[in-house]
Amino acid sequence: MGKIQKSVRIPDQTVKEIQTLAKQSGKDFSAMTNELLEVAVKMHRCPGIVFAEGTNGKRARIAGTGLEVWEIIANYRSVDGDFERLQNTYHWLSELQLRAALGYYRAYADEVDQAMRQNESWTVDKIQDRHPFLSGTGS
Repeated sequence: MGKIQKSVRIPDQTVKEIQTLAKQSGKDFSAMTNELLEVAVKMHRCPGIVFAEGTNGKRARIAGTGLEVWEIIANYRSVDGDFERLQNTYHWLSELQLRAALGYYRAYADEVDQAMRQNESWTVDKIQDRHPFLSGTGS
């Protein structure tokens, strides 16, 4: 993805906040600012979606839940795109929450597909290697 340099006037307090976040995350100011802008644009385009830190950076989630968008989309595919069946699967979510996930997928399909591929790549051996405490064997 190409980058374009732009001059932006940022309020002092916002600069301080970004500097603090950058320092805490080990990122430079520019990388942190770009990450925050990207998330802000996505949230603006897709109301009802929030972001939480995941294993590979920020991950899109349904606001008010711990469910990631890729989980909803994977289940949507498993019911052959039948919205009514998806609603039955997630009966505790509102129609707007489910539509937010579908809308996010329409806007950012590559990102969501990558998250689904990453999830599908996990095997029992890979999990035990990465998280040995889950293997149930003690020393």
